[in-house]
Amino acid sequence: MASLRTHTCGELRREHAEQTVRLSGWLHRKRDHGNLLFIDLRDHYGITQCVLDSSSPLFKTAEPLRLESVITVGGQVVPRAPAAINPKLPTGEIELAVTELIVQSSADPLPLQVNSDAEFPEETRLRYRFLDLRREKLHRNIVLRSRVIASIRRRMIEAGFTEFQTPILTSSSPEGARDYLVPSRVHPGKFYALPQAPQQFKQLLMTAGFDRYFQIAPCFRDEDGRADRSPGEFYQLDFEMAFVTQEDVFATIEPVLRGVFDEFAGGATVTPAPFPRIPFDEAMTKYGSDKPDLRNPLLIADVTDVFRDSGFAAFATAVSAGAVVRAVPATGASTQPRSFFDKLGQWAREQGAPGLGYVVLGDGGAKGPLAKFLDGDRLGRLVAATGACEGDAVFFVCDKKVSAEKLAGRVRVRLGEELGLIEGNAFRFCWVTDFPMYELNEDTKKIEFSHNPFSMPQGGLEALERADPLTIKAYQYDIVCNGVELSSGAIRNHRPDIMFKAFAIAGYAREDVEARFGGMLNAFRYGAPPHGGSAPGIDRIVMLLAGETNIREVIAFPMNQQAQDLLMGAPGPVPPERLKELHLKLDLPSVDSRKDPRS
Repeated sequence: MASLRTHTCGELRREHAEQTVRLSGWLHRKRDHGNLLFIDLRDHYGITQCVLDSSSPLFKTAEPLRLESVITVGGQVVPRAPAAINPKLPTGEIELAVTELIVQSSADPLPLQVNSDAEFPEETRLRYRFLDLRREKLHRNIVLRSRVIASIRRRMIEAGFTEFQTPILTSSSPEGARDYLVPSRVHPGKFYALPQAPQQFKQLLMTAGFDRYFQIAPCFRDEDGRADRSPGEFYQLDFEMAFVTQEDVFATIEPVLRGVFDEFAGGATVTPAPFPRIPFDEAMTKYGSDKPDLRNPLLIADVTDVFRDSGFAAFATAVSAGAVVRAVPATGASTQPRSFFDKLGQWAREQGAPGLGYVVLGDGGAKGPLAKFLDGDRLGRLVAATGACEGDAVFFVCDKKVSAEKLAGRVRVRLGEELGLIEGNAFRFCWVTDFPMYELNEDTKKIEFSHNPFSMPQGGLEALERADPLTIKAYQYDIVCNGVELSSGAIRNHRPDIMFKAFAIAGYAREDVEARFGGMLNAFRYGAPPHGGSAPGIDRIVMLLAGETNIREVIAFPMNQQAQDLLMGAPGPVPPERLKELHLKLDLPSVDSRKDPRS
């Protein structure tokens, strides 16, 4: 058989004129001008316009073809007339005069249009993902993903890292989400777990003497989907380094991330190294989030003392009972109409707050619902604390510390967006550091790990033995870009004595730790180097670079938010004989309880 193509559909230019060529691809568009039939032929590389005269015996073959049929065409490359040149296409100066046409595959009527950016229901897009992937934007996103991964791999190797693969079938690990479990056929009643992350294996590689490890690692977590989180599985740049401090990790990975973003940012500005370091407590106070978006210039201030023993009884009483007051300045908001403030108050009530108090600063002092409670001294302290000036407004949140921080953070984001203050065309990175080692579960009142259980506590064994666990910080850190957490990382706990104590505080008996992490503990008993690393999310990196807000737009075959693969029909039932082979019997929930995916 002759070659199905001599060129791609994005390759031909004016210098190919008069050449006889052959192209293969999908019928992207078809325009019947009576005596002439124009076909836009598309492949992975681009589009070429093909033309058939009505006198051609091929005309009757081409005319009834539906869009997305696959054809091979041959003919002569012809320059377009000046008036017919399409500057939007790289191939827009030529067309192919068709003298040969072979139908490779006819298409049925389409459930979604490939040659259009029209919106279609997500169910339709996922069920026919192979068609959705032919659409220009999504196709471009998936190619971008491949290029980003290739760039990351190249940069990591250049930085001295060695790529490894770690097991997919492994043991369960407390990573903060549910495991996907795989029943063992040859070991009845026992299960493998799909890795939430290659955490233990990469630490074992450091203990085995490999200095710098990385992989583009698949990770599996049975958790609910969100716009920035794919249910089921995701990929991360997993890396680990031996004989390093926290700053060593930062200095090594920052050039990789900055380099990738510089390469694919399309001219957007990228934070230069070193990236800002923001301690967790400061992040919660100033930004109301451990994922601060530094494109937003607004900073939250603690103004609890301004309202302590003030005339505003609602705040003063709450403060005396242990609440805090957070102030969010709104640059230039004094020019906004009253409806702007009313809508923000209504929005705050929808967030569960009683409202949103505020003052507006003008040349005559302060105006607004709370202005009468701020005498000259209190107003001066408010201005000093917030940095607000004439023409600004200041909004207030009063609640228990954690709740106040979170709501103030949402107010900051809302104000930044409503007032158009978010810096455009920029990627702003920061490290959030010094996370709490432990947190108190409000439901069970038990102490739990707040982040990664394998992290080294600041102060080591002495801190674990003598300090209040809720005051202990860990060598844990997150890398954040534009308010999106790209990764969590840590300097690891490489000493068995410190690990046993750390897990004991979180309620794990020594024998439980031995049973669950015996392989890693045993390795640590034979000499383990200090080590640390991180794992930036590939999906989120590509999502940012593609300018998307939904992570499914950068994954070739994503699940829906209910963790279903509509294309392949997963999850699905299995025959009874397979269950018997695996020594399993089903105990299905009632119809009512199935409505709750966590039941």
